Formats: sequence, C-alpha cells, structure tokens
Amino acid sequence: MEATPQCTNPTHYDSFDDSENGTLLPGLPDDLAQRCLSSLSPSLIFSVCHPWRRLLYFPSFPPFCSLYVLSSPLHGPTTTNPVPGGVDPQNSIEFFSFDPISSSWTPLPTPPQNPPLHLFHRHPSFLSRNLPIQSLTVSNHLVLIAATTHKLFPALSSPLVFHPESNSWFYGPQISTPRRWCVTGSAQGVIYLASGVGSHYQRDIARSMERWDLNKKRESWGWENKAPLKDGRFSREEVVAVGYRGKLCMVNVKGNAVKEGAVYDVELDKWEEMPQGMVAGWNGPAATMDEDVIYVIDEVKGRLSKYDGEKDCWEKVIELEQLKRAEQITAGRGKICAISAKGERIIVVDVRDKPAKFWEVAPPPGMEVVAVHVLPRMISRQH
Repeated sequence: MEATPQCTNPTHYDSFDDSENGTLLPGLPDDLAQRCLSSLSPSLIFSVCHPWRRLLYFPSFPPFCSLYVLSSPLHGPTTTNPVPGGVDPQNSIEFFSFDPISSSWTPLPTPPQNPPLHLFHRHPSFLSRNLPIQSLTVSNHLVLIAATTHKLFPALSSPLVFHPESNSWFYGPQISTPRRWCVTGSAQGVIYLASGVGSHYQRDIARSMERWDLNKKRESWGWENKAPLKDGRFSREEVVAVGYRGKLCMVNVKGNAVKEGAVYDVELDKWEEMPQGMVAGWNGPAATMDEDVIYVIDEVKGRLSKYDGEKDCWEKVIELEQLKRAEQITAGRGKICAISAKGERIIVVDVRDKPAKFWEVAPPPGMEVVAVHVLPRMISRQH
C-alpha cells in the first residue's frame, strides 16, 4: 500500500494533458507506454498529469493496494441513503475504500438487497458490547461471513463477497448452519468456518469445521466438512484464525485473559496443541503477512510483536501509545493496519523500515471503523 503523496495539486505538467490529447508518452503507442510506466511508483504517476493519473485505475494497469473498511455511523444507524452504500434502517454497516494515492474515501457499491442485508454492530440490548461482524480477505476478495441481525439471529446464510477488480458483490454457497460468534480464517486461498452459535447453542455446531475453496469454478462451490474441534470453547466470541505456514492458528479469548490456543493443519486435516510460547504472547488482535509471519498487538501495552517459530517466542517490533486498545489488525504489502480508539483511528505501521515507521489514517467522516482490510484498488474511479 503506497504512502499518500506529499503534493497532489496540479503542476505545470498538466498542460501535457491538453497539448497531447491525453497521450501517455509522446511517440509511443499506449500499450508500450503502459509497460514503461508500470515500473514507476503510483504516487509519482498520480502527481505528474491527468492521463497518467487515469492510467492508475485502468483494469489493464497493475493495481496498487487500498484500505477497505466496514464502518458504522458514530451516532448509530440513520434512515436515509445520502451516498451509494448508505445505511438501511435495519443495517448499521457501511463499506468504504481508502485510496492512499489520492488520500480519499469512496463508498463501495450497494450490496445486493435480495435477501435484505441486516448487519448490526450495536444493539440497544447490549449497551456495553458491540456485536461482531466477521470478515476476511482471500484471493483478492473481501468476504463477510458472519454477523448478527437486529433480532439477534445469524445475519448471513451465505458469505457476501466483494471483488474490487470487477467492482461487484456476489453471494457464495449457502452455509449449512448460519452462525455468529464463530471462528473464521483462510489459508492457501481457502476459507474456513468453525464453531459458533446458530439461532441457539448446539454442541455439534460449536465443534464443527467447514471450508470453502473460493478459487474453484462457481459450479463447484460448496462447503466441505473437516475435522471437528475437541470441544465448543471457541464459540464464546468472534475468533480470528490466522493462516501461518500451512496451518490455522487461533486463541479462544481476546486480550490478556487466560486463554486456550489451537492449531489446525490444513493438509493433514488435523488439530494440534498450540506451542506454549505462541499462546503466552498472543495478547491481542493478530494477523499474518503472506501467511509466513504472525504479528500481534498487545492491546494493553500497545506493543506490536512478530512470532519466531524456531524459538517459539515473540519479538518486539515497535511500541506505540496509538496502538493501545487495538481492536483488529490486518497485514499486507509490508504494512500492519490497526483499528484503535474504539474505531476512531487507523494506524499504519511499515514493518519493512528499521526502525518501523507509522502514520495515521482518519476514518470516513462521521464513521467509526469496525474492520479494516488490504486489497487491490477498485477500477471504476474517475480522476
């Protein structure tokens, strides 16, 4: 994900747009010019001229990464729809994408309304607790897989998927038992759903494990049963399963409380005990970078650490006041993106720098962020 350019105002290069009728590089056909420009930084391309700026959003041009967020109005759901993707009276969630090159938020297209979408983050019956909306990214798709309705039932009978490259939503295969407060994760391009609570608690559902391979042809889509958990201890709240070197790693309780860890081997279809060092240092939200390195934020200390599998220990990367009370994180392109301050901050940490650098991205106006993800930019923007 590119950093926001320092200057995006028109420069003397803008005259190039008019005098050359939008030519990318004088004397070269556009397809060859695109090849030449594809090696440049997106922020540099954006700052030069309008034809280059528009090129960034062509389907044929290599995409840069953007932030995608699920957000909720700071003062609760409204009953109007001022922008595409606006709030339904029974839906407190909106979807936005942040373009780091132009430093702007754009609402995603309106999700399909058949069946009606009812996703609740806050509920009058739960004043001190937000209802989880569980989402993940896999194979350049944003996937919503579990949530709660205003009547406190599971909100999704099928995964709701957004594909940035086609700028479209669609539903995945029907889940055998719609649920909430479950385990969600992905590994090697496959989505996993485990445990959770349906319309009421059932022990067999609380121990169940299923997977869906999004990369298969649509006519072959379906949920496949996998090895069950040993008990139902992972159905108490939302659980993120982190894909790590061919395995899914998870803990059943958030924060610094005493917790139980579990590891699922996706090739062997087998559950394992989590290494002691891994579970001991898992004191907050976690994410994986390219399924090779796990990062976790200690939400009390604001410490970002990475896991050393050989030594079974956590190594400190950076400690920040801004990372305290971190609620959810994601990782991509060498950066960790964290939600903190009850959704009113997005902190980005570039872990490739030594020492790590960080900056803040303001949420969409009037919104608090519920979840953040990193995906390729959408293609339909006009500049």
